[in-house]
Order: sequence, then C-alpha cells, then structure tokens
Amino acid sequence: MQRFLQIFGFLALCVASISAQVVEPPSWRQPAEPFRIIGNLYYVGSADLTSYLFVTPKGNILLDVGLLENVPLVESNIKKLGFRMEDVKILLNSHAHFDHAGGLAEVKRLTRAKFVASAGDAPELAGGGKNDFAFGNRYNYPPIKADRIITDGGKVELGGMTLTAHITPGHTRGCTTWTTEVSDGGKTYHVVFVCSVSFPGYKLVNNPKNPHLVADYQHTFQVLRALPCDIFLASHGSFFDLPGKIAELKQNPSHNPFIDPTGYRQFLDRSQAAFEAELKKQTESSRH
Repeated sequence: MQRFLQIFGFLALCVASISAQVVEPPSWRQPAEPFRIIGNLYYVGSADLTSYLFVTPKGNILLDVGLLENVPLVESNIKKLGFRMEDVKILLNSHAHFDHAGGLAEVKRLTRAKFVASAGDAPELAGGGKNDFAFGNRYNYPPIKADRIITDGGKVELGGMTLTAHITPGHTRGCTTWTTEVSDGGKTYHVVFVCSVSFPGYKLVNNPKNPHLVADYQHTFQVLRALPCDIFLASHGSFFDLPGKIAELKQNPSHNPFIDPTGYRQFLDRSQAAFEAELKKQTESSRH
C-alpha cells in the first residue's frame, strides 16, 4: 500500500508539473542568424519568436524579446551585428504573453531602457502575465512596469526614427501593431509589425471575462486592412514565412523578399476567414 501511494504521489507530481508547463515549439528557442531586413531595421530574434532592432544615432529601439530564456540569444545576435545591448534605449512590446514579453524585465535590467506599453496590456505586464482573460494565471513571467503608457496613434521617437502604435485588441486587450517608415536605396517603405490575430482556444461568444472580444477582433481586422504595408513583419515568424524569406534572401541578396504587400493581404484574408469560421461555429454551438 505504501509503495502504491509513493507511485501515485510521483505520478500526481508529474501530471502537475506537465500541466504547469507549456508545450513550446522548438522554433521558439531555436537560434536564428541575425540579419539586416532593410535600412536601419535588423532581425535579432529566434527562428519564430521575433525581435526587431532599430538602430539610430541616438541609441537603439528593441521590439519584443521572446521568452526569458531567449534573452542571451537576442543579446548574442545584437553583438554579432556589431551593436551593443546597452545601447538599447527604448523597449517596446507587441503583446503581454509570455512568449513575447517573458524576457522584457531582464532586458530592462541589462539596458535600463525606457519601457513603453499599451494601456490595455500594461496591467498584465506589471502582473507578470497574471489575470489574462483567456489563460488566467497559467503562463507567468517576470513582471515589468511601463515607464510610459501609449494610446492608439501614439508615437515613439528616437534619433530620427518614429514608430506609431495601433491598438489592435483581441489576442490581448492591448495588442499593439507597430508601424514605421524605413528608407533604403533612395526609397521609403511602409513597415507593419502585426501583433497577432490568432485566438488559441478562446471563447469568442458570450465570454464573461471579455464581452467585447468579437467586436475587438472585427475592429482589429478593419484597422489592419487600412494600414499601408510594403514590408510585412509580425510577432511570430510563421505569420510571414520568416524561414522561407531568409532562405530566399540568402539565395538572391539583390531581391528583398520582405517587401511583401501581397503576403500581408493574403495573411489578413486567411486570418479573418479562420476567425469568422470559428465565430460561426461557436455561435451555432451556443444556440444548441
């Protein structure tokens, strides 16, 4: 009997441990070689969890870090490009989930950069991922308090670089799509960094924790479709075929595959169709 209780206790501990963990795709931590996307914009993230570095004469801006465990990878990538981690003066975030915000507090500690966050996501970031309307307290990370709260249309400026915040809620309450303009080869390009429009296991219909969720997603698709986009980037590399574009860039450096307005429209079409299909499914289910 004692042996049975020992085995049962061990199994219960294993189950509890597994349930507390997240099944992460290997690409989330898989290293990726850093590279220049265009102009003063560089990629310094992992194979799927994106991090973007904007280099200016007055210091640099870093958008997203990925997991806490990805911080050394991001720092190494920045150094490989010939830049310094301590030159990051402003820290930005797409949204308050652990796979994009997990390393923010550590980067702020290393760089003392000013952290800018949306009003909708700032409380969750300050709570380290707690009280998420979809995931509760399951996916926590080191908390980080915003030095500046930004609203829709707000701008972040440094060294001649300007980024504009577009609040695109749904995936999180304050999901932020950032836009900027980058000059390269005598041309100016509109760059869009999509936050996310996915809904992993979300209760879309009659959600008491977020009753405006459907309206938020519908608003977000409307906003994203109105943005001018030449260069399509996002919080996950899988959203814009990062591996394929890296391979294409290596094969033909004279052609920049990240200039992809068609891919941006196709992404929105696929994403909105998936959302509407899930909404229809949940609506019909709720009626029965």
